[in-house]
Amino acid sequence: MKPSIIFYSYTGITCGIAEKIQDETGGELVEVKTKEPYSKITAYTLGCFRARRGECDKIEQESIDVSDSDILVIGTPVWAFRATPAINAAVEALKGCDGKTAVLFATCGGQAGDTLPELTKALTAKGVRVKGEFLFDRNDVRDQGRINALIAAVKTAGDSK
Repeated sequence: MKPSIIFYSYTGITCGIAEKIQDETGGELVEVKTKEPYSKITAYTLGCFRARRGECDKIEQESIDVSDSDILVIGTPVWAFRATPAINAAVEALKGCDGKTAVLFATCGGQAGDTLPELTKALTAKGVRVKGEFLFDRNDVRDQGRINALIAAVKTAGDSK
């Protein structure tokens, strides 16, 4: 099993979970970085506005080739009940993903809204089968049992496609 762990992290929380997945699976970490970083003000104004509209940021990676990966893991913070514009762009940048299996996770301070269903829809349109969705609120990010469940889902995602 060779997962690609693709994530965007504004505060480091999503990154922390992605790193735990890598520690347990040996997968490749792919941190999505915006060409123009957000400040605290622009993250909660422009970033949330763009997330709500399902828009994409300009990211450093022009394409993210996952053809050598068995499993995709995609992690995002929740902004305005949606995935971040950086992760929207990362999904659009995916190459070699048709027929792959994915496990998704989102981190949020409260409610995730349409984050995971919208990500699933975008990935399905690219030929990716989403096998697991995990939401971590501010308490769950410290719950090792929930993190272990995510890791187990990643480890078994390729079983019985």
